[in-house]
Amino acid sequence: MGSDWRGVLYPARMPSFNRVPPPESVDAWVRWFWIPEWHVAPGRVSRQEIIAFPACNLAVEPDLVGLAGPTTRRSHRDLTGRGWTVGALLHPAAVPHLVEDPVAVRDAYLTLDLPDLHAAVSAAMTSDDEGAVRRSRAVDAFADWLHENLPAPGPEALLANAMADLIDGDPSVLQVEDAAARLGVSVRTLQRLARQYVGLPPAAMIRRRRLQEAAERLRRDPGTHIASVANDLGYADHAHLTTDFRNVLSFTPSAYRSTADGP
Repeated sequence: MGSDWRGVLYPARMPSFNRVPPPESVDAWVRWFWIPEWHVAPGRVSRQEIIAFPACNLAVEPDLVGLAGPTTRRSHRDLTGRGWTVGALLHPAAVPHLVEDPVAVRDAYLTLDLPDLHAAVSAAMTSDDEGAVRRSRAVDAFADWLHENLPAPGPEALLANAMADLIDGDPSVLQVEDAAARLGVSVRTLQRLARQYVGLPPAAMIRRRRLQEAAERLRRDPGTHIASVANDLGYADHAHLTTDFRNVLSFTPSAYRSTADGP
């Protein structure tokens, strides 16, 4: 999973970064755990820019536990000094147990009062263990907390997971109607699930996957034609892709291609 940079706009600028599959005990709640560790020289700032997956993230940092709501645009974080984070990209089933209304936390980062989670993960990350062992123990501590504190997902929550997995994993899903038909539900049901469990409309989730894939294609193959990328990903034309880039990323595909720095 460490080679999958979808969502990271400038991976060459990333600090040490690991994505870790969740233990089976929590795979209904977590898509993967992610762990960046950094040591930035004094007086320097490392800006990390992403186009996040359409989901919430639960993150343990040295001084807090935070919930990042779903984003509607490009986001960034400026790293300084030495630090680490242990985060979980949440499946929709986990979200209602951590925030009452994910729509209300779009583009927000909330501090949560979860001292047991913070203590367990921090103890692992600040131990004297070798890096891989330390990260593994931190993920295990995180997973144990989730397993002990979140109830088993019901049928509706599992349907919300299936919706997110389908939209993110199947490039043939280009319209909300496509996803609804594949899942055997109405468009209205899909919209309700997305509002309650994700915080973004299903159409926005589809656009996010396509935009992430477009950015990755342009970064990995700078010589590719933008019109070809647009066609392959189901955009109406080059202009449609450019509009999507501007609306979410605030720059054009051409501008991104000229500044991107490889996988």
